[in-house]
Amino acid sequence: MAIAELGHTGLWVYDLPLMKDFYTRLLGLRVTDEDEELGIVFLSSRPQVEHHEFVLQTGRTAAVGDKQQHQISWRVESLEDVLEFHCQFRREGVPVQQEVTHGNAIGIYFFDPEGNRNEVYLRIDRDVRQPFRKSLDLDQEPELIYAQAEALLNDGTVAYQPVQ
Repeated sequence: MAIAELGHTGLWVYDLPLMKDFYTRLLGLRVTDEDEELGIVFLSSRPQVEHHEFVLQTGRTAAVGDKQQHQISWRVESLEDVLEFHCQFRREGVPVQQEVTHGNAIGIYFFDPEGNRNEVYLRIDRDVRQPFRKSLDLDQEPELIYAQAEALLNDGTVAYQPVQ
């Protein structure tokens, strides 16, 4: 017996309309079901495959800023997708914690309106021991981003640069 994959995760939220707007408009998730009376929204990035990957429901009791989960990570298909999120987050004023290479991924750590940490990332076909996290400059051409990520793998500095 073994887990095949993560099916879905969810968050308790204070402001359901605000959070629904953030995850649908900014991240592109689609509402697959919702119940206004119960204050719950089901979302998916690929509703034809998975009814819901993410759930938002009213009822949060923890204060904004209290740690509830480590992160929610959203895989994208291309570096261009990562760069589009980079530009969109900047336009929308979304708080970004760090833009990084993990050696096996390039991503952006950011926060939703209620302070939950998320990540959008592109998986790179490479096996790199984790944790590996170094800051990356996404304000450059794609070939330079890949070159910088490659150089950071072997630059001799500490492989994990935690950001609080």
